[in-house]
Amino acid sequence: MQTISLTPMREYYDSGATRSIEFRIKQLNALKQLVIQNEAAIAEALYKDLHKSEEEAYATETGLFLAETKHLLSRLRKWARPASVKTTFANIPSSSKVYRDPLGVVLIIAPWNYPFQLIMIPLMAAIAAGNCAVLKPSEMAPATASLIEKMIAGIFPDNYIRVINGPGDQVIPPMLESFRFDHIFYTGSTFVGRQIYKLAADKLVPVTLELGGKSPVVIEPDADIFVTAKRITFGKWLNAGQTCIAPDYLLVHESVKDKLIDAIGKSIKEFYTSDPAGSHDYGRIINQSRFKKLVGYLDNGDVVYGGDHDISQLYIGPTILDRVNVEAPIMHDEIFGPILPVITYKNTEEAMAIVTRNPDPLAFYLFTRNQEVVDAWIKKTSFGGGCINNTAYHFSNYHLPFGGVRGSGMGTYHGKFSFDLFSRPKSVMKTPFWFDPRIKYPTFKGKIKLLKRIFG
Repeated sequence: MQTISLTPMREYYDSGATRSIEFRIKQLNALKQLVIQNEAAIAEALYKDLHKSEEEAYATETGLFLAETKHLLSRLRKWARPASVKTTFANIPSSSKVYRDPLGVVLIIAPWNYPFQLIMIPLMAAIAAGNCAVLKPSEMAPATASLIEKMIAGIFPDNYIRVINGPGDQVIPPMLESFRFDHIFYTGSTFVGRQIYKLAADKLVPVTLELGGKSPVVIEPDADIFVTAKRITFGKWLNAGQTCIAPDYLLVHESVKDKLIDAIGKSIKEFYTSDPAGSHDYGRIINQSRFKKLVGYLDNGDVVYGGDHDISQLYIGPTILDRVNVEAPIMHDEIFGPILPVITYKNTEEAMAIVTRNPDPLAFYLFTRNQEVVDAWIKKTSFGGGCINNTAYHFSNYHLPFGGVRGSGMGTYHGKFSFDLFSRPKSVMKTPFWFDPRIKYPTFKGKIKLLKRIFG
């Protein structure tokens, strides 16, 4: 494969052209208008790749990008302004400030499940912080990848923002070997994340990894079962379960299991009709490889709802598996599909023990009215982020940092956290000439008591 030269991007960044706030705002507004003008084309591409409805495409992709862009544009001048901080007694009368510098030329690698917003929201932040950016869309969502390349090339010079399409395993390694990026932002599987991390380590390139894991839903006996069922159904079967923060499995108190399963079944029918294959709102599996992997899970428990599938349509209906053994394969892998295992527990301690079998999930969901139970779970469980009495919606709140922990990722973004991620703090202390006490210079002999008072 031909080597891709990114030297012009380094030269453009080094010229300082991307650094002024006026330039950044101009580019962000251009990007925002580009997305608005191509809203119909974006929805069409997402339908081709994942069978997303126009409404789902807007709510989970285009709309999220536009909302966060509006928020960023309204605050960018404030965030980019040097921040004054306190100065220690030993440095009086100096003044201290923290500046935010761009990182340089960054690489953004996106997944296939939300192939538009998971590349465009990081791009928006990279532009806001004053960087140049290389974008690598997922080849598994070809319609969206092609559209993104066409859109970006139409308004940005390729020495500023550049889209590089192609198979990731063929495109990314040569890029990382031939060019030193200043940051890599990767969203995708843990397996590929490890490979990216290894490649980046050779050149000491900092990396943000947005990965996944087995995100549990714990349902306590005091939960409102009807509301709980609707919120679980929404979070689980959005995008046919192909969401990194989708509920991966249910941990439901044994006293309410049957009632909850029945309520979820009713919610599925309410949301997607009794024939989800014909539903306006129900998606498809990304490809045959993933389809076959998911169908292989169906014998890991008793199918108590759904289980219907058609490889010719890449369709697997909303499915609930009961009586799943914690040792089953489906309880070791992130499912990333429309199959929901159900496991019962007798008490909170037992539930916590099950969660710790797959530690540090990207998301955690708890349904209860009991604040003591909430406090116990939050205190004792490590997870990237989550909801109490809800699922998935925390992702849409750009005031919250989004990211994983340990095996589910490193680094956070959204809102100001995105701006901070794609910039670096630079510390500057300014000292006047008029005050220059001799105590600050050698010899220090005999000054220990005075030094302890100054620094102590």
